[in-house]
Amino acid sequence: MSVLTQLRRRGILVGPPPSDDGGGSGDSGSSFPISRAHLAMWILLTAVIMLFAGLSSAYIVLRGVPYWQNITVPRLVWGNTLILFASSVAIEFARSAVRKDRSGAVKQWLGVTGILGFAFLAGQIVAWRQLVKAGVYLATTLHSGFFYVLTGLHALHLAGGLIGLLLVLQKAFGDQLTSANHESLKVWALYWHFMDFIWLYCFLLLLLA
Repeated sequence: MSVLTQLRRRGILVGPPPSDDGGGSGDSGSSFPISRAHLAMWILLTAVIMLFAGLSSAYIVLRGVPYWQNITVPRLVWGNTLILFASSVAIEFARSAVRKDRSGAVKQWLGVTGILGFAFLAGQIVAWRQLVKAGVYLATTLHSGFFYVLTGLHALHLAGGLIGLLLVLQKAFGDQLTSANHESLKVWALYWHFMDFIWLYCFLLLLLA
């Protein structure tokens, strides 16, 4: 008789540990400290960091050239910043709700996040239009060029985050987000909060030219 059979007859259950998609730090049965989804997200975020670090380095170097000319950053950008950070607050309300299995509140706060995200992008379009109306284009000055490039790249990445939000919302409305299983929400929230940080960095960089 095998050892496994003897253990089962004595009432000792032998099997893999239970999975914990929402609260665990790694894949089921794995000793890796974070899940594969989180690892993939951090690899993506590292690439984003390298992209913006390279651009900001060029910005800092070129800011010292004699022909550098500042532009006036549209005041609307301040309001857009508040909108974006309000969306991060909404995400945390959604995460708090999912930990309490309040599915209705999860859907509500994720919806608020999406509305604020789209409002931010709309606000950025308006800010760009204000610059164009004032005769400030991509090639007008070095400062204006960096403004369009940095804010445009951020908006592109944020739009990708909104696509990710739609996928999370699909799971929420399919009742697939629970206190024990909400890894997709955790990973997406990490991306969104990171985009907020990138925006704050770019905003201060451009404002303090």
